[in-house]
Amino acid sequence: QVQLVESGGGLVQAGGSLRLSCAASGRTFSDYAMGWFRQAPGKEREFVATVTGLGRTTVYADSVKGRFTISRDNAKNTAYLQMNSLKPEDTAVYYCAASPRIDQMASNYIYWGQGTQVTVSS
Repeated sequence: QVQLVESGGGLVQAGGSLRLSCAASGRTFSDYAMGWFRQAPGKEREFVATVTGLGRTTVYADSVKGRFTISRDNAKNTAYLQMNSLKPEDTAVYYCAASPRIDQMASNYIYWGQGTQVTVSS
């Protein structure tokens, strides 16, 4: 079992920045790729970014490429999502998740956090 707890969400103006954290406990953190997903009201959950277990490979959704950065610190069992140049359309609940391999499909992620709200005002 892996337990995931997100933090760092909040209200920010368009153009601002936030850094989300995802603290993991349980099994060996570096055994899992970590992903970030988001879900806006009335919309499907969508992929944002993912990083391999050792942090060597990252993949981003086109909508966030160049603005968001995913990273991880395996010594701290924590994954991060640095979000810059935020837009109102980035407003959503953001979830971190763990998967045995890097993947963009939510259905392949085994463990999920409870989510953290990000609201970007115009």
